[in-house]
Amino acid sequence: MTAGSRGDVAPYTGLGHGLSRAGHEVTLVTHGCFAGLVEGSGVAFHPLPVDPRAELESTRGRGLHRSASGAGKLLRVVEMARRLVGRMTDDLIAAARMSDALLLSGSLAPVGHTIAEGLRLPSMGVYLQPLAATGEFAPPVLGGGTWGAAGNRLAGHGVNLAVEQVFASAVPALRTRLGLPPQRSGAARRARERQLWPVQHGFSPLVVPRPRDWRQGLGVCGYWWPYDGETRLPDTVRAFLDAGPPPVFVGLGSATVPDADRLSGQVVAALRKAGLRGVIQRGWGGLTADGDDMLTVGELPHSVLFPRMAAVVHHAGAGTTAAGLRAGVPAVPVPIQFDEGFWAARLVALGVAPAAVPLRGLSVDALAGALRRATRETRFARRAGELGDRIRAEDGVAPVVGALGELAGPM
Repeated sequence: MTAGSRGDVAPYTGLGHGLSRAGHEVTLVTHGCFAGLVEGSGVAFHPLPVDPRAELESTRGRGLHRSASGAGKLLRVVEMARRLVGRMTDDLIAAARMSDALLLSGSLAPVGHTIAEGLRLPSMGVYLQPLAATGEFAPPVLGGGTWGAAGNRLAGHGVNLAVEQVFASAVPALRTRLGLPPQRSGAARRARERQLWPVQHGFSPLVVPRPRDWRQGLGVCGYWWPYDGETRLPDTVRAFLDAGPPPVFVGLGSATVPDADRLSGQVVAALRKAGLRGVIQRGWGGLTADGDDMLTVGELPHSVLFPRMAAVVHHAGAGTTAAGLRAGVPAVPVPIQFDEGFWAARLVALGVAPAAVPLRGLSVDALAGALRRATRETRFARRAGELGDRIRAEDGVAPVVGALGELAGPM
């Protein structure tokens, strides 16, 4: 069960496919607009209402661009999510009634755990970000960084409380509906911690090592790669790639931007100033580019496209960050909000990116300079290639298969 944008859904298609190959019957429960992502994967699909793209493009969604701070954006998202979660509850319960165990993303864990408790089903978390508080780094959804061990832990607990608030109005009614006793706000989260509720994290320990102060039951198992039903690039894309030196990919995934035309112009100008060709992905932001040295594309499998790039410029969402690392090519992260600053900083620290170029305040000169370094200083390509080899050798599904086998009875 997961909710959010494409990046919050796609990795679970690969996890589900891997679990299916291991002998499990798997259903992906998420927004109906993502049904096509599981075609051919052996994974069933149960649609949830709410179109995340429509919500981001609404007046409320566009208001996120006006929040400068990570905390401000988080509060806006919490308020938006609180209005939407109730619309999904009926379908979550219906899907759960047809299941033997629930695997829950971080975005739905509180309500999903309540449903599992009410239906006496075992459950576990399958998270794409490190959400548990730690002294080793600040909460990724606030941009990462560090405020000292005590400050990091305090902020981590604060973020978890904010996530619980998303469901504060839905969970009491849900508990009554499922015949569960009333519970004070925050008590469910504390109970999950006391019970050592298991959570597997779908990122590589080479990118974020498991924090040493995490409790038992929190594992870091490696990436879950999206299931790619189509592994052949369109003829137009292959022709463009063959017509010259490796280009640079530029895409912002599911992120929306205030002025797509202006940003598109800056991106093209930066690429040309750096002497590079470009493959520009429209994404939800609507980026475009014209000219023989530029190609505008829609959704394409990163697993096939990225290895043919000289570098990848992206918003540093968890999934796109992983795809770039897997491909073994240098990156120029352009973080916009939430955990993107955290993943961008990891890319720089790992030596596969020269610098982050945040969207807020992005300039042609800054992007062109980072592109020159990423494509001309060989240390970035060398480091990216070495790390890519090691990440591709990991099996992120196997630990989930093992953990799922250990679930015995209600958690």
